[in-house]
Amino acid sequence: MSELPEYYFRVRDNGAAVFRLDPENRQRRIEMEQIAVVNVRSGEVKPQGHRALTDRDRAEIDAWLAERRALVEMREMDDILRAVDTLNHTAHWAQARASDEQLEMVTDALLLAMHDLRTVLVRRKADRLTRD
Repeated sequence: MSELPEYYFRVRDNGAAVFRLDPENRQRRIEMEQIAVVNVRSGEVKPQGHRALTDRDRAEIDAWLAERRALVEMREMDDILRAVDTLNHTAHWAQARASDEQLEMVTDALLLAMHDLRTVLVRRKADRLTRD
């Protein structure tokens, strides 16, 4: 068995539960002691129970938090770029393959979503241009 890390982060919505691992016990089982809960957005770290986090605990949590934020940001950008591809595929579908009934089902929802997106993008671009 390979060497286990000292900490385990159980990812959950917008954060993680942080566990300290103890692989060395009499029953030869891995003990997982929850030491904290982390909120990725706010960076808030809440120790569990009545324990105080050690400097090592905080350093590991801070390192995980930085890595997690970078991963979430990378995934978010990938999702947005995929949305651009999806819009292109949707345009091709609407032009080349969609039936009148299919278009009737999606046209209003697509037009409203695209109008909303366009409004936001134009306003944000104007904000950037006036700021620069």
